[in-house]
Amino acid sequence: MILMHPASRPVGDLLREWRQHRRLSQLALALDADISTKQLSFLETGRSRPSREMLLHLADLLNVPHRERNALLHAAGFAAIYPQHALSDPPMQAARAAVDAVLAAHDPYPALAVDRHWDLVAANQATQHLLAASVDPALLAPPINVLRASLHPNGIARTIVNLPVWRGHILARLRQQIAATADPVLIELAAELAAYPGGTEHPDPSETGLVLPLQLHHGDAILSLFGTVTVFGTPIDITLAELAIEAFYPADPATEAILRGRAP
Repeated sequence: MILMHPASRPVGDLLREWRQHRRLSQLALALDADISTKQLSFLETGRSRPSREMLLHLADLLNVPHRERNALLHAAGFAAIYPQHALSDPPMQAARAAVDAVLAAHDPYPALAVDRHWDLVAANQATQHLLAASVDPALLAPPINVLRASLHPNGIARTIVNLPVWRGHILARLRQQIAATADPVLIELAAELAAYPGGTEHPDPSETGLVLPLQLHHGDAILSLFGTVTVFGTPIDITLAELAIEAFYPADPATEAILRGRAP
């Protein structure tokens, strides 16, 4: 289900759609919220107007993301409570410095920061080298979508040794993100990526070990990398809440030697 959040929509419609997206009955949500099903029904149909406190309480129970909570508040006639700044804005100076420091410190291994739609926000030198060497320039026009650049036939996909398994992992992760956010842009992106060639396979634990590696052709060698994800622990700003740092580490000594040998 695609949830749309224009301010002109009634807040009751948005509440009902989030409840349905979380696969909760009115009874289940009402019990969690310690209100009657009649009261919840009145809120969803517009017969009652929710207070600001009740709206935030329901948003907590429904695990509504920051951006969409602002949309709920706006639809109910309240001011938004979560700010949103660009990383280049002065209030974000400390956060941007932290992101840049993490990325730079991770060289010579790839690391990058992405927003909620997987558009590239920042990247270290190792990532820039990988993109320039593996991705068609047409896919590198800003904004660079990292998942598109990875799985497109003219992107990193043409160098991925275990492409079917890696595609399956990426698509499954994207589906999890859609389940959490109901973001229509991500739904369209998932459909686009699924249409690319390459197939999908489930990983064989007996072959992958403890983590699923990303395996890349590198001349006569194969680079084997595993990834980690870092997010801000207590974000209030929407930009920070939606920012993630993807960092890759060598999965074997040969990969480490190649990456360190390539570093300046």
